[in-house]
Amino acid sequence: MKKNIFKFLSALAVSATVLTSCIEETFPEDNTATSEQIGASASALEAAVNGLPAQMVQWYLVYGEQVHETDMGYPLFMIAQTEMLGDMYPLGDNSGYDWFSEYNTFNRGSGESTYNAYLPWFTLYQFIKSANDIIAAVDLSDESLSDVMRGNAGIAYANRAFHYYMLMVLFEPKANIYTDCSSVLGLTAPKITETTDNATAQNNPRLTHDEMMEFILSDLNTAEECLANYTPSSGLFPSLAVVYGLKAKVYLWDEDYENAAKYARMAIDTSGCSPITESQIDDPTTGFNTANQAWMWYLHYSAENMANLCNFTGHMSSEADWGYSSLSMPGIDRSLYDRMSDTDIRKRLFVNPAKRDYYDYKTIRDDDWLENTCRPYQALKFRCGGGDYMTYSVGAAVDVPIMRVEEMYLIEAEAIGMTQGVAAGVTALNSFMKNYRDPNYNFNTSDARTFQLEVMWQMRLEFWGEGQGFASAKRLQPDVIQNYEGTNAPSDVFKINCKGMKPNWNLVIPIFELNANVALQETNNPDPTATVTGPTPIGTLAGE
Repeated sequence: MKKNIFKFLSALAVSATVLTSCIEETFPEDNTATSEQIGASASALEAAVNGLPAQMVQWYLVYGEQVHETDMGYPLFMIAQTEMLGDMYPLGDNSGYDWFSEYNTFNRGSGESTYNAYLPWFTLYQFIKSANDIIAAVDLSDESLSDVMRGNAGIAYANRAFHYYMLMVLFEPKANIYTDCSSVLGLTAPKITETTDNATAQNNPRLTHDEMMEFILSDLNTAEECLANYTPSSGLFPSLAVVYGLKAKVYLWDEDYENAAKYARMAIDTSGCSPITESQIDDPTTGFNTANQAWMWYLHYSAENMANLCNFTGHMSSEADWGYSSLSMPGIDRSLYDRMSDTDIRKRLFVNPAKRDYYDYKTIRDDDWLENTCRPYQALKFRCGGGDYMTYSVGAAVDVPIMRVEEMYLIEAEAIGMTQGVAAGVTALNSFMKNYRDPNYNFNTSDARTFQLEVMWQMRLEFWGEGQGFASAKRLQPDVIQNYEGTNAPSDVFKINCKGMKPNWNLVIPIFELNANVALQETNNPDPTATVTGPTPIGTLAGE
C-alpha cells in the first residue's frame, strides 16, 4: 500500500495535468492536436473530431502509464457511479481486485490526495481540453463555413457540454447529515474554455449552479444550431437527437421538469431509436457490447489501442477469463435485484440463486462455469466481444454506451409526472415498462415522491453498470441501505446505511488543482473519508 501511495504521489509531482496545463497540453498526444494544427485544414479538423471518442476510452489517459486501473477515460464514470450507489459489489473470493470499491465504501480513499478525487477531475478536464481545441479552430461567424465544418464544431460543443454536466453532477455538493457543505452549496466547477489563459486558470472560482446551467445550455444551443444540417457519420459522435437528450438530462438535474419532458420527447422522436429487445438482452455474443437501435451515442474500443487490464469489459464482464472481473465477479445488490419481478427481462442479466432452475441462461461459458463458478446475483450483462472470453484484444474490442433511448423514456415519465400530474407520469412509466421490460408491471401511486423514487429505481436497474441512475439518486436522496437481512454485501466495509445519500456522492477537488488554482483553496467539498464505517446495524441509518 505504501509503495502504491508513493508511486501515486511521485506521479503527481511530475504531472502536468493541473488546469493550467489543460490549456497547454492534450492527453493522449496521439489522439489530439493543438487548435492551431486543427485550424490548418478541414481534414485536420475531422481528424481531431474523430479523436474525441477514441480519447474517451483511452487507457491510462491521465497518467499516460499504468499507475491506477481506474484511469480508463469515460468508463471510469460508468463503474464509479454504479459503485457509489451501492448497486454493485465484488462477489468473488478476490474482491480486492475491484479497483472501484472505494467509491462504494469510502473508508480511506475519498480525500483530496486520492485517486478518487484526482482521476475523475482530470479525466473530464482532459476531455474538455480536446473539445476546446476544436472549438477554437472554427469561426462560426464565417458565413462561408460548410455544413461539415459547422457540424464538427457542433460535435465538440456537445462533447464539452456533456463533460461539464458530468462535473456538475459529481462535484456540485448536496446537503447531507455527514459532512458540512453549507459554505459550498450551489458551487460546481471552474469554467475552462478555448479562450481561458493561464492567469485566469490560476485564479478561477467554481461556477454557481445557475452559471454552470447557463454555460452548458449555451453550448448545447450552439451544438443544436451546428448540427441542424449535419448528420454525424456514426453514433460515435453526438447527433442532434443526442443534443436534445443532453438537454433533457441537464434540465432534469435542474428540476426544470417541463423542459426535461420536452427535450426527452424530442430526443426520442428525432433519434428514431427504440429500446433494446428481449433477444438483444439475452444474446451471448453481442449483449450490451454492440451498438444497436437503442444506442444514441456510444464509444468503441479498438483492438489496436487497448491495454489488457484497463478496459471496460475486463472490469465488468463476468464471462471474461482475463482482466479483473473473473476475480472480482461483479454483481448486483440483492435488494435492487429483488425489485424486478420474474417476468422482467432484465432479471436475466444477473445470475439467480437457482441458476438454470430459474432461467436457461445464454452464455458462452459451459454449464460447469455457470453452476460451480458463478455466484448468486453475479452480472451477465456485459458480454465479451464476439463471445471471445479468452483473448482480451478481441473480447474487449466492444462498443460502450453513453446514451440509450431508454433513458429518455424514463426522464420523460418522471418529468410528465411532475408537470402534468402523478397519474400521467405513472401512465407513461407503466407504458414503457409493459411494452419493453415487464408485461406484468403495474405501478400505482398518487404520491409524487413515491413516483419519482420508482422511476429512479427503474433507472438504476436499467443502467446498472452504465451509471445513468446516479444523477437521479443524488437529486432525490432516497436513503442508501446496504446492510439488511439477506444482504449480499461481501464484507462489513460495504454494509453501510446512509440517510439521504452517501457523503462521497459529493466528490472532492484534488489537492493538485487546489494548489494550482488559488480561488479553490477555501471552497473545496468536505472530505467524506470514514464519515460512515460499516457495519451499520440492520434497520438503522448511520448518524441518526
